[in-house]
Formats: sequence, structure tokens, C-alpha cells
Amino acid sequence: MDEASKQPVLPRTWRPRAVRVVAYGLALLIVVTLAVLAVVLPPEWGATDRVLMVGLGLAIAGALHLLARPRLVATEQGVTVVNSIRTHVLSWAEVVDVRMPVGEPWPSADLSDGTTLAVMAIQSTDGDLARRHLEEFRALLHDRGEAQEPDRS
Repeated sequence: MDEASKQPVLPRTWRPRAVRVVAYGLALLIVVTLAVLAVVLPPEWGATDRVLMVGLGLAIAGALHLLARPRLVATEQGVTVVNSIRTHVLSWAEVVDVRMPVGEPWPSADLSDGTTLAVMAIQSTDGDLARRHLEEFRALLHDRGEAQEPDRS
């Protein structure tokens, strides 16, 4: 973070913390457990069964990776919002505002075309860290977002 302006230095990436720890920890536990189980199974279980068991563990780990994948990347050119499945590349002017009402799991970005976009990279389960990340992003959005309308008085 740039101390003079209290703004993050670009490029800046935000990721959820608690969800990543739980998802990757659980994925590791499941893969290791199923691999050990595949080794200690009785001889009646064939090689195919053992490989499929490890494959099941890897498939579950892949699904858990989708939960841990979200991130928000701010660069000089714009913003990239990576959610579980989709990635959205936006210019700064396309993001009008970002808000996170109390009780919501993650913020929503109001876009210039009138739609909203979930920003799953900042998650309320992270508590104060989530609030700090949201304020950092808001500060960048305020400086780089759409220009103010000219005063017509």
C-alpha cells in the first residue's frame, strides 16, 4: 500500500482468505485420505477401483478449487473479476460503484450498463480484512472510475 496516498500500489490482487484455507485444506485431506484408502483396500479391489478412488478425490478437489478461485485484480487499465466459473474484464469506467450491505456474503459492483456483478473475491467471512479490502478497492474506484459530470450552472 502506498503510504503517501493510502492507496494500494497497482497491480493489486484481492482474494478471500478463510474460504481458500478451508477449501484447499479440505481438498488436500480428501485426496490424501482416498489415496491412502486406495492403497490399504483389500486385494479383491482391482487397480481400476483404486485409480477411480483417487480420481474421485481429485474431482472433489477440483470442485473445491472453484470455491477458492475468486479474485479481484486492479490494474492501471481496469479491473478483472474472477468468480468461481466466469471471468469478467472491465475498464474502470464500467464500474460505477461497489457496495456490500450488512449480511451479504460478498460485494456487488454496479456496472455502467445497469447490471450488477458479484465480486466473490472479498467475502464477509473474512471480517475486518474484507472491510479493509473493500475500502481499498473503493478508493481506487473513486480515483480511476468514471469522471464526474461537469457542473452546468
